[in-house]
Amino acid sequence: MKTKLERFALAVLLAPLAPLALFMAGWWLAYTWLPKAWIPAGALTGLALGLLADLLFLKKLLARADRLSPAFWLAVLLFYAVGSFGFFMGVPVFNAALAVPAGFVVGGRLAHRTADRPGASPRAVRAVAFRTCLLTTILLALTCAASATFALLSPSTPSDIQGMFGLGFEVTPAMLWGLILVGGAGLLAVNWFLTALSVRLTYRWLSAQPA
Repeated sequence: MKTKLERFALAVLLAPLAPLALFMAGWWLAYTWLPKAWIPAGALTGLALGLLADLLFLKKLLARADRLSPAFWLAVLLFYAVGSFGFFMGVPVFNAALAVPAGFVVGGRLAHRTADRPGASPRAVRAVAFRTCLLTTILLALTCAASATFALLSPSTPSDIQGMFGLGFEVTPAMLWGLILVGGAGLLAVNWFLTALSVRLTYRWLSAQPA
């Protein structure tokens, strides 16, 4: 049985999917096929359809969230990863935050899977956490690689960094490479830690809840 807090967290993850996806679909379809004046109408129509989909299906989706396939949750993770990458204009720092909800979903699935029998062994929990860490870290590594490619190809990147941090010296290509390698490695390490922590804490918390 899901707690109110778990249902709320899952709703926060699932409720935006249809409105955001259909809003973007309506935007791009109107942009591609209709006059420019119709673009807002197309986007708002998509948003309205997404909200309607939530009203019709979100409650049922939440009821069976722990039984949804891993492929579904992977698609959700990819959706938010792409959206975060685009919204923050290629800065991958914010993508590392997705480690927390990813670990929450996996930890919750593990807790519900063992709810009617003795809990999973510490070794099994570590194995699930490791696989989840590997998945989120590979995805973040690909995101960092894409971000680094854009940064290296753009001639304005050094001056952008200099202006962003108010630096009194010129940012050289060697400094840019150092920032990419050291910052990327640090971000991947943080992502791994957050994912593992989220899986384990969620599993322990939900396993301790009364049936």
